[in-house]
Amino acid sequence: MRVVVWSTGGVGSIAIDAIVRRPDLDLAGVWVHSPDKIGKDAGELAGIRPSGVTATDDAEALIALQPDCVVYAASGPERDGGAVPDYLRLLHAGINVVSTTSTGLIYPPSYYAPDWRNQLQEAAAAGGASFYASGIFPGFASDQMALLMTTQSKSIRTITVSEVALNDHYPVADVMMDGLGFGRPLDFEPMMKTPGFIEMAWQAPLNLIAAGLGVELQEVHGTLDRQLTDRDIDVAFGTIAAGTCGAVRTRAAGVVNGREAIILEHVIRMARDVAPDWPASDFDATYRVEIEGDPDIHCTLTLGEAEGHGAGHAAMAATAMRVVNAIPFVVDAEPGLLSSLDMPMTLPRHVFD
Repeated sequence: MRVVVWSTGGVGSIAIDAIVRRPDLDLAGVWVHSPDKIGKDAGELAGIRPSGVTATDDAEALIALQPDCVVYAASGPERDGGAVPDYLRLLHAGINVVSTTSTGLIYPPSYYAPDWRNQLQEAAAAGGASFYASGIFPGFASDQMALLMTTQSKSIRTITVSEVALNDHYPVADVMMDGLGFGRPLDFEPMMKTPGFIEMAWQAPLNLIAAGLGVELQEVHGTLDRQLTDRDIDVAFGTIAAGTCGAVRTRAAGVVNGREAIILEHVIRMARDVAPDWPASDFDATYRVEIEGDPDIHCTLTLGEAEGHGAGHAAMAATAMRVVNAIPFVVDAEPGLLSSLDMPMTLPRHVFD
């Protein structure tokens, strides 16, 4: 299957490496945004051996290649909605899309922009193509992992899915600073603090879990907490000064039968010692599913090593591979907007060296 990778950041570079390793996938092209990347070999941009594929910013030329699928991995706080015009062009052209960019489309029926969703559905039908969005969180930990645990349940009172992460490795400053508020004083208003933003940002996985369990959410409650660092912290996107935000905690709760029943919590730190009273882990990336019911269920997934920055790469690798491994299944699917509820287990191929 011929595949184009759209963007060569952390996730896109991992996708490129994975694709060139697999005999069932062929890297047909790579899209880049930065002028200094245009004309360079995709393998060089991904930190691997030369691939023979030259990066370009010419979207129409990539569409003209008629690949079977595009791995869309562009990043940035406004990329979710900003990616929709690209999706429309690709789907209209009959090109399947797997994306880590638009987390709101992890469960398309609850997408915050119904007009865009309708346009995407029409484009998919017209082009005979499919679209699938995933990742690690939102994504696997907050949909299939959570739902898999419920297959052991007789009754559920609450299901809480959480991520506890050390994200000092993440290099995209506008996401971390303007989107989440890291490195800013507490009177700064990050995008995440916009009224209704948390509810919008997390409604897709909440509604996916609810749909998987055959219930509807009556409403969603969202909260944001931030804590300061008392020292300077050097991170991938710069230095977080003492007295500015060093940890962020979001919580989104879906109401079922009048009570908060499906809960997503997200704790991000720039150093382990910030916000010591919040949920913590010895690992850099930890995902938990806690089910209160009959029986009570407690499941913990860790990525990477406990020390160093292994989890930074591990979390990005998990994010990339959720969609790369899905490519054959999405290509074979009926045209339309897909979620994990529409997909079989996207088991990988050619993973043993």
